[in-house]
Amino acid sequence: MAETVENLALTPDGRFAVGTTEFTAIDFETTGLHPGHVVEVAAVRVRADGTVLREFSTLVNPGPGVDPGPAHVHRITRRELDDAPYLGEVLGDFLDVCQGSVLVGHNLPFEARFLDGESGRLGARLPAMPGVCTLAAARRALRLPNYRLATVAAAVGVGEFAAHTALADAYVCARIATTLVNTHGLRFAERPVFPELPRFAPAARLSPRRVVAPSGGTWMADFVDRVPEAAFGATGSLQDAYVELLGNALADRHISDAEARALGAAASAAGMSDADLHLVHTGFVKAMRELAESDGVITAEEERDLRAVAAALRVPEIVRGLRATGASSGARRRVLVLGEGLAEDDLRAAVLEAGLQLAKKLTASVTHLAVGSGVPPSEPRIARAGELGAKVLGVAEARVVLGLAQRPAAAPAPIPAPVHRPVGAVEQRTAAFVPYPQPPVPHGYRPPVPSPPSVMLWGGRVLMGFGMLLMFITVLALFGGAGLAAGIFVGVLGVGGLLGGWQIALRA
Repeated sequence: MAETVENLALTPDGRFAVGTTEFTAIDFETTGLHPGHVVEVAAVRVRADGTVLREFSTLVNPGPGVDPGPAHVHRITRRELDDAPYLGEVLGDFLDVCQGSVLVGHNLPFEARFLDGESGRLGARLPAMPGVCTLAAARRALRLPNYRLATVAAAVGVGEFAAHTALADAYVCARIATTLVNTHGLRFAERPVFPELPRFAPAARLSPRRVVAPSGGTWMADFVDRVPEAAFGATGSLQDAYVELLGNALADRHISDAEARALGAAASAAGMSDADLHLVHTGFVKAMRELAESDGVITAEEERDLRAVAAALRVPEIVRGLRATGASSGARRRVLVLGEGLAEDDLRAAVLEAGLQLAKKLTASVTHLAVGSGVPPSEPRIARAGELGAKVLGVAEARVVLGLAQRPAAAPAPIPAPVHRPVGAVEQRTAAFVPYPQPPVPHGYRPPVPSPPSVMLWGGRVLMGFGMLLMFITVLALFGGAGLAAGIFVGVLGVGGLLGGWQIALRA
């Protein structure tokens, strides 16, 4: 990971409770994969319980004449950047939000690489800040087809959001991190240590971008969420970043030849070979074709879109022989899961893994509505789903109806952190250290009742008194002319009584 961020793993078997640690989720929109410039920055600071404390976002001018990069992905124009502040003007505000918190990013090594590069250009020396990668943490905690931001977000119950808008992505990343901590019981593998960050003058102006919620998902967006990660080829921070870009481009159902060339050029500039790109493109399109054919029906819309994507990505051979077989039969199962908790997250993950469609909101295409135990009966979507003809089921019942295998036991709930004790100004927010949980007390166990100490204590005192009395008698007898042998014998008995009584009294 880059020098400005020190990797801090969140794991199911971590030894350090999160406690009152605060997280700052960060996201950058950039001119390319690497090398490149930041054109938008966002930071959302939250408590471990999910409470939002602060947010910060602004477009960033990368310099006069610098191309904004894949505008079809992040939708940022050069004109917008002309009116935005430079990164050096807003770095102080960004660091103020991050101070004393654990950074969070989805594919954090990618984000950290840009932070490291941009701070280096500015001549700003930043100490290594503790950071958690939610992509890596999700791979440890959730069993999903892939771990793109949108896929993980869907698995933890986040609805549609404006992907590749820095502020929206940061909010989603924060939600993922707090869900993994609170619902799935992840803990720190190491104790976070917070350096003192440099202070800069606050920005005179910001240029935040207005976030526009998407109008609705597409059939291809559903497929992209379900494409198996193995289809992408080798993984790594760069490949993960490219898959994220490509997936978001395909989710819009349309990728032109120019857009595909721009994505390929960005990947090549970052170090991906033509063979790497061909492997990712082949796997992506092949997996989407298999998903489209899985229900036995290929619609005209699906055939048209798949052929257009395959042509743009230069893998037309993958869709050779593909033919539309008619309109959708309506037999496809599209599932919406309401509620937050392990059971609900587990069901969402199982739906995705089984290749079913996981809905992000209630529409007429939803065939099954699974309602979690914490959802009130007055929830309007329950009645509306019945009106639309969807089957309304409990979470456990939905598993049976959908034919989903039971998953392994969920991770245990996090152990409450003990009260913090101050460890210095820099580490005041550090999570409490819990080395190992205490073993449970066996059922029916009763601790032994010790003998009353007063009995032993008085017995020891009596024996000590008897010993002292014998020694006193011995001294008087020797002065009175008694025999030496008898005096020694009685004296030894007295010393033994004194020492024995003293030891008994100590034990009491």
